Amino acid sequence: MQDADRLDALGAIGIARVFLTGGALGRALYNPVDPFCRSREPDDQKWNLDHFFRKLLRLESEMHTRTARKLAARKADVLRRYLSDLQEEIGEVMGEE
Repeated sequence: MQDADRLDALGAIGIARVFLTGGALGRALYNPVDPFCRSREPDDQKWNLDHFFRKLLRLESEMHTRTARKLAARKADVLRRYLSDLQEEIGEVMGEE
């Protein structure tokens, strides 16, 4: 059951849940100085995107069954692709290349 709950937090649905929950709680999308937590600890009580780094990207390694690990790997790839795309878009806005 724990694997099932964790799988629900990953993938496209997991992304939607992060922003739905964070928006309802009034959290900002990301830290404008360091959106991807490169030089700071993630604070998902303040920034929605930080939840990826504080929790979601760790879930893949916490699965108990082989099947869950395979599914989690695929769903975690969705998260990583999203973060990569977002990094490109934020970089354009912030004047980075």
